[in-house]
Amino acid sequence: MTTKSSTTRKNGKAKTTVKNEVKKKLTQKATGLQVQELSIERIIPDQMQPRKSFKEESLKQLSQSIEEHGVLQPITVRKSGKDYVIVMGERRFRASKLAQKKTIPCIVRVFDNNDVLEVQIIENLQRQDVEPTEEAEAIAFLSEKYASIEISKRLGRTENFVRQRLKLAGLIEGFKTFVRNGEMTISLGVGVALFEPEEQQMMLETMGEDFNAHQINQMIKNQTYDLEKAPFNVTDEKLITKVGACTKCPFNAANQGNLFGYGKMVCTKSACYETKKSKSFLNLIEISKKENMLLIPEIRKYWADDDNNQLIISQLEKNGLKVYLVDDVEIIEKPVEPTIESIKTEYQHYDYSEDELKTELEEAIENYKEELVTYNSAKENGFFDGIMFHPKTYVHKAIFVKIKEDSKTENSTYSEPLANRKMADCTPEEQIVKINEREVRKKHIENNKQFEEMAQMIRQTDYIEKKKTLTRDEMVAFSLTLFENNVDYVGRQKYFSKLLGNTSKMTDVETVENFKKNFKKEIFYKLIRYILTKQVHFGESNHVNNLTNISFYNAMQGCFKIKIANIEKEYAEERNKREARLKERIGNLENKIQELND
Repeated sequence: MTTKSSTTRKNGKAKTTVKNEVKKKLTQKATGLQVQELSIERIIPDQMQPRKSFKEESLKQLSQSIEEHGVLQPITVRKSGKDYVIVMGERRFRASKLAQKKTIPCIVRVFDNNDVLEVQIIENLQRQDVEPTEEAEAIAFLSEKYASIEISKRLGRTENFVRQRLKLAGLIEGFKTFVRNGEMTISLGVGVALFEPEEQQMMLETMGEDFNAHQINQMIKNQTYDLEKAPFNVTDEKLITKVGACTKCPFNAANQGNLFGYGKMVCTKSACYETKKSKSFLNLIEISKKENMLLIPEIRKYWADDDNNQLIISQLEKNGLKVYLVDDVEIIEKPVEPTIESIKTEYQHYDYSEDELKTELEEAIENYKEELVTYNSAKENGFFDGIMFHPKTYVHKAIFVKIKEDSKTENSTYSEPLANRKMADCTPEEQIVKINEREVRKKHIENNKQFEEMAQMIRQTDYIEKKKTLTRDEMVAFSLTLFENNVDYVGRQKYFSKLLGNTSKMTDVETVENFKKNFKKEIFYKLIRYILTKQVHFGESNHVNNLTNISFYNAMQGCFKIKIANIEKEYAEERNKREARLKERIGNLENKIQELND
């Protein structure tokens, strides 16, 4: 049995022990934080220090300050044998050596080895001038121990910042070099880091030795997919069971932080996207068969011989579907009710007043009501349910459809126009005509793409910010931009009837040259250059068939001649190869004609 006195003695002893321990810890803490002047010769940098780069100019400035005022904030060190290893403050240490100081104020502390590195990393990351790739690698180290949200709290940064730096850490060394030397922006680096190392290496090798931001942007664009425009349900976990829903996928950029904008869903795994896209197409075929609905590809007869379109047509036929193209049917789509916002967007390039916009809205609503009546009475007028899909994206929509009468007669004696007939059904003479017609069309499309690529490249440069006075070509381009896009028919007749002169016998290119020759010089500012980059036209218009585009193309030669030449060279090389093949093919056909005539 324990007596009261013995219990009291034990409790007293216990309390004394606790007090002594607390006192001991407090004493150690106080001693550990005491500032000591240590010989600079006994201080050595930590070889494991995560910070590798120190700006020479900044060190010189700090050295001058230390010469005048001394080291205002002690460095932190830990004991290592007879010497002291720097934990925090290597920059102050280096600057003190430059200032030829004999001693430096230090706080000596005890750390576990793992704690030292963590403290150094956090201390470095809290600086304002951290090199981005070093920062990314340091945060990647911390992520092995802490979640993103915990790291963001420790560093006083947003969680999205931490996620982006974690992604940047995944850049291969070749691209990290471009980030370090300032050629590559952090955002572009994060975009490249979305891809696997093997894909990054391929991008690096494709680009060549010189960094080309435009080319890298194009590669990213070609290998990423906007999931908001996907032809399948991104929440469907059973479309491809192995990979599950896109909304939960780690290759969805939305799950890696706001890399493409807040909540923007972008797929960075092209093979997976293409697999899902193909599966969704097969599902679409099954739905049309099961529900007896016509499946209409958005293909016109003129383009039916295109390789991709032929593949789509053959897939439909293999699945037992009767193929009708857009020319074979009448289609009614569900009309979209107009709003004042949609009207403003439609007429954004016109200087319309609020009253004029309201008038346009009223007319649009009347048209919508008429279209809605047609849509609601479609089945009464012989239309039935159908689905129309895009042959490349497989994006689809419900429609009402009716087969045209001339498409129902399979054995019709009606002779289709040459443009609509298959090559195999044509005579050699007709085949030559078709080949030449297609080449004209392909050149037209090629010019459209070439012009669009040139314009997109310029938009990514600092062209808009240039301070120089506009060139004559830029002013000509802007004048024609205004004339073609901002002046309506009445305005042209009333105010600009003599602007271009007599152009009836001129080509578009000659019209621009004639206008340039008679142009009176004026000065425009930054807004003009901005409008120039926004008002060019893509699609059917390009740099040889549109006044705005021709003039813009000419104007840009003065600023980006080499880059444009590189784009032109790529297209020219492909065109020359194709024309060589066509020449050989036409030659063979001409020989056949000669044989038939003999």
